[in-house]
Amino acid sequence: MVPRYSRPAMTAIWSPVNRYRIWFEIEALACEAMATFGAIPEEAARIVREKGDAAMAAFSEADLARIDEIEAETRHDVIAFLTWLAEKVGPESRFVHLGMTSSDVLDTCFSVQLVQAADLLLADLDAVLAALKAQALRHKMTVTIGRSHGIHAEPTSFGLKMAGHYAEFARNRARLVEARQEIAVCAISGAVGTYAHIDPRVEDFVAEKLGLAAEDVSTQVIPRDRHAAFFCTLAVIASGIERLATEVRHLQRSEVREAEEFFHPGQKGSSAMPHKRNPVLSENLTGLARLVRSYAVPALENVALWHERDISHSSVERNIGPDATIGLDFALMRLAGMMEKLVVYPERMMANLESLGGVVHSGEVLLALARAGISREDAYRIVQRNAMATWTKLGEPDGRSFRANLAADPEVAGRIDTEVLDEAMDSARHLAAVDRIYAKVFGADASGA
Repeated sequence: MVPRYSRPAMTAIWSPVNRYRIWFEIEALACEAMATFGAIPEEAARIVREKGDAAMAAFSEADLARIDEIEAETRHDVIAFLTWLAEKVGPESRFVHLGMTSSDVLDTCFSVQLVQAADLLLADLDAVLAALKAQALRHKMTVTIGRSHGIHAEPTSFGLKMAGHYAEFARNRARLVEARQEIAVCAISGAVGTYAHIDPRVEDFVAEKLGLAAEDVSTQVIPRDRHAAFFCTLAVIASGIERLATEVRHLQRSEVREAEEFFHPGQKGSSAMPHKRNPVLSENLTGLARLVRSYAVPALENVALWHERDISHSSVERNIGPDATIGLDFALMRLAGMMEKLVVYPERMMANLESLGGVVHSGEVLLALARAGISREDAYRIVQRNAMATWTKLGEPDGRSFRANLAADPEVAGRIDTEVLDEAMDSARHLAAVDRIYAKVFGADASGA
């Protein structure tokens, strides 16, 4: 991922230094495990740990260059690292990587990195949830128009919109917790995964120390259905980001102007049109969501490896691992900040709600007429006729409100009390169940102004 859309903590997870530190930790733990049951001398394991720790603590650009130099000759990244480590450890390095294969190191390291990335993403999701909850509670009773097909439907509350997005991101957080657990596995089983050259106790020891579970059947590599599930979860989260970003983009349109991204002092919207206040953050989030979702397909295609293993997945994961997690990390941070500072215009929401002359109350009027004894089919015909008469005359001198058209309709006059008609056109009716919905979403924290 380009630096523009990268944050230091997530980027550091995918740095060569972090990767080599994890590789060394896996190798050192394997030595310590073997030493516990006499497969190698305890003194050798101690020297590997001490000298290796010292080398990693002093790791520099020169060490990176040395590993690259070795790899240029060996054409094998793990062997290059092990050769460099042997130069630092000395004769005891002959006990390093004993009975292991490269995938034991690479796959276990990738699991550690994905777990580290998931922990940062979970913190990011918490920030998004906090911002959405604050907006939901603040605007719990802020009446606005709900839209279906982009067209005015019936009144709702802006807080309820935010509560819906909160609930979605809460589900996404639960999905990521599950995906983190599924990917948190270790495989140290040797060539084709049979433990022919390494004791299974080594895998158990390393897994426990790294906070992982031992893979059930590794076939030399960790099965890629686990990784597919992880990246698909990131894709679902990205889709949630885009859904919310799309809502903000629509609400900020000049014709709507019900909410907008915070416009910073000194910010410029256009190089040619000084008046512009563009939804650049939500548009950026839409683009980042497309990227993160695009990584799900290659992750799914990685599942079908040949026999016990091939490395067709390797080049894919070297790209999508960093890019998907770095991109999503940045997007979640941006989304949290955007929603914290979102500017909401309740007066504009009410003006838009009333802009169609009251036809948005047609559904409740339909029910009121039906309760008054008119058949549903006749009630629908009456309500639609008056709604269309209102709609087609909006803004014209002889135009009347929906309420006025209904009152003048001979099929309505005398069939329903004025008070009942007024009550049917009260937007507050649509917020009667908000407390119940909030209790489902926020529990004991559902109260708000």
